[in-house]
Amino acid sequence: MRTRTLGTTGPAVSTLGLGAMGMSGAYGPADRAESIATVRAALEAGVTLIDTGDFYGMGHNELLLGEALRGRDRDSYQLSVKFGLLRGPGPGFGGHDGRPEAVKNFLAYSLTRLGVDHLDIYRPARLDPAVPIEDTVGAIKEMIDAGYVRHLGLSEVDAATIRRAHAVHPVADLQIEYSLISRAVEADVLPTLRELGIGLTAYGVLGRGLISGHWTAGHTPGPGDSRAFGPRFSAGNLEHNLALTEALRRVADAKGCTVAQLAIAWVAARGEDIVPLVGARTRERLAEATPATELDLTVDDLAEIEKAMPRGAARGDRYPSAHMPSLGVGN
Repeated sequence: MRTRTLGTTGPAVSTLGLGAMGMSGAYGPADRAESIATVRAALEAGVTLIDTGDFYGMGHNELLLGEALRGRDRDSYQLSVKFGLLRGPGPGFGGHDGRPEAVKNFLAYSLTRLGVDHLDIYRPARLDPAVPIEDTVGAIKEMIDAGYVRHLGLSEVDAATIRRAHAVHPVADLQIEYSLISRAVEADVLPTLRELGIGLTAYGVLGRGLISGHWTAGHTPGPGDSRAFGPRFSAGNLEHNLALTEALRRVADAKGCTVAQLAIAWVAARGEDIVPLVGARTRERLAEATPATELDLTVDDLAEIEKAMPRGAARGDRYPSAHMPSLGVGN
């Protein structure tokens, strides 16, 4: 698999990364054995970047990855970990915590659950409005100096916050949603990243499955599937968005690839400084996604994709209204 470097200071990683959130209940029950097999299959396919969060399944995801990665050469893969979202015993979230002492506490637990001595990229999942970003980043810098973290990352913040953080310590990459139906980063955030030499890891490249080519109007999210509350999956919006996907399918058919492969390749084609993350939960979905890294899109291909799914064409916000204020950019 091809590789890309995250910004001017970050690590060299595979062109495609694996997002592990869906393996810990975000989209309903997942098969543990299949999840572990998928992580290992990704590594065998050349995927080296694995993304998780300490709040995914309240630590379940890190424990799962720890098992899947056990015995592997630590230098053969990169772990990207988000922290700071607070959880309770129920399904809801309890805010954010970016205090320096909390940063170090979260890190200690992540290292233990993952069974490693360092993380490659460590990032606050969201901006804590009660804590200056300089304080949060300063604590991560201390952990970098101590050898527990290799690189600083950010997630879902705006251009001004990126500049403030980067002034404290070089930022390797920003993780943010970026796809054919989520392009707000193109206005201010992406130009700022490129000015400062910061990479971008894009999550949600398939719109949480909405533009994967596998979602149908008759599909109902099961118990525990967060997409049941997603505005883009709601009645009225869903039908409109799936019509866009069908237009994209015609482009994919002409290109000789699947809809998912085309959507992933489009994100990868936005620049060598961008690494798409795919949330494959099974080896089957992983096997479909990985060929996208070899799919080269021509100028004509990109024009046809733009016609099928123009910027701003999707209906509905990318998160429920209660979550939108914590995001760095909108849709």
